[in-house]
This record gives sequence, C-alpha cells and structure tokens, in this order.
Amino acid sequence: MAIELRNITKTFGKTRALDQVSLTLEEGHIYGLLGNNGAGKTTLLSILTDRQLPDSGQVLIDGLPARNNDTALGRVFLVGEQNFFPDDMKVKKALATVPLFYPSFDRDYAMKLTRQFGLPLKKKLTALSTGYSSIFRLILGLSVNTPYVIFDEPVLGLDAQNRDLFYRLLVEKFAEGGTTFIISTHLIDEVENLIEHTIILREGRVLRDAPTEALTDNAYSISGPAGLVDAYAADRTVLTSRSLGGLKTVSIQGRPDEQLPPGLEGSRMRLQDYFISLQEAEDAAQERKEITQ
Repeated sequence: MAIELRNITKTFGKTRALDQVSLTLEEGHIYGLLGNNGAGKTTLLSILTDRQLPDSGQVLIDGLPARNNDTALGRVFLVGEQNFFPDDMKVKKALATVPLFYPSFDRDYAMKLTRQFGLPLKKKLTALSTGYSSIFRLILGLSVNTPYVIFDEPVLGLDAQNRDLFYRLLVEKFAEGGTTFIISTHLIDEVENLIEHTIILREGRVLRDAPTEALTDNAYSISGPAGLVDAYAADRTVLTSRSLGGLKTVSIQGRPDEQLPPGLEGSRMRLQDYFISLQEAEDAAQERKEITQ
C-alpha cells in the first residue's frame, strides 16, 4: 500500500514547477517534504490530491489512479490553508459535518482536541484568528483517520506551546497505527525528530529521497584552523565552506574518521544544517555552470 507519483511534470508558462518527479510514499511512515520557496512542494501536493492536473505523469493511491477517483482520493486528507466550509458556518457545525464526507472521522476525539487547544466552538470559521484557523485544520487532520494525511505548513500562526502540543498529538496518533503522515514545512528543526523519511525538492526536482537518519549520519561538520581543515578536506566531498579570520568550518558528505587530527572538531549535522548545506552546494554548482556557459 502506497502513494506513487510517476514521472510527474508540471509547467506554468515558462516555469517548470515539477520535472519528472517520481516518489513512493509507503504506509506506516512520517515523511518530511522539504524545499525552499518555489521548490514545487505545494504544486506536488495539489497534484497528489487531484486539485491540479500534471502535464504528464500519473498518481496512484494504493494502486488506484487518483484522477477523478473518489475512492482513491477518499484515502487522502490534505490539511492546507484553504477552507472548504461555508463562510457563515460555526466551528461546532463544521465538525459535525465532516463525517458526511469522511465516515472514519472521530468526532468525539475532535471535540476532545478542541478543549485541549482551547478552540472556540461557537465562533464562525471566518472569525477565527490565523492561529485558531490553523488549529481547526489540525484537529481535522488528527481526527479524520484516513490512511494518508498531509499537513502543508501545519503550524502557521501557532505559538510555541500549541506547536509542541500538535507535535505530541501527531506522534501519539502515529503510534496508534493506520495512518501515514506527510509534513511539508519550513520549520525543519522542529520536525527533525518526527520525520523518519526526508524528501528534498529543489526547482521541481527530487534532490534527496532517503531515511532521515541516513542523510544526517552521512554528513558532518569539521571546524578548526583553516590550514588543518583544508588539509583534512582535500580528498573529501565538501558541501559548503565558511571562514572567519583564521578559522574555518566545512560541511562534508560522508562519515567522519573515528579519530580526527589534533586541532579539529567534528559533529554530526542536524537535518536543517544538512538542508542548508545541500542548498548552498547546489547554488555554487549552478553558479559554476553559468560561468562556463
């Protein structure tokens, strides 16, 4: 059982938002979908949920073509910024309406979450603040019980306490089994310990698609006097390099030696640092390419 994206391409005018993207999102995982603005994340999710058509390629949900297929699409729930309820509908009425479209929606659990988050039930959806609008949508995603739930920038407008509460509830829900979660976010540091598998998009291409631990275990930083760092990094794959006075820090692809030369310090890269280093390395490669053309 899985969501399969096969050779998805999408263009808007002269801009290629997605370029032959192929991914398999298997059940039983928490995925992180990462990328800078314009990387193609939102377009990818819109095509996955049949809200946009690709120029070419196909989406399969548990083996079923997603295009105009209510059976397949009913297995996926996208938590995004859009509100598909009537403007004058109140929160309580909206929660009572969801089971008409998603029979597995757990209304009792949703009501429990409204109390935990302090969501006002008697307010109209359009009268909710940005934070409470996000909370309303998060409650839907946590209560809908479809096999696949996608959160697109889920904590928009939430304070630190409510973000922490959401992440804890997500882990609890995942531990119950039955739901695969996909989180598209810019807050990489906050979700690093949640996501098991990371997908990194850049300019419509898949740059990385691997278990999170495999990415971060296979990259590290080395700091120390510039001469020592340069000597150590000479025969290694350097992602990025920064200098300050006589000191230097490089990000290196691969695994560090068990014992570093005297005068050098090393550390495993966090996912956000890896992401930034990867983007900087791509930027540098693009600049070199443009210079030689």
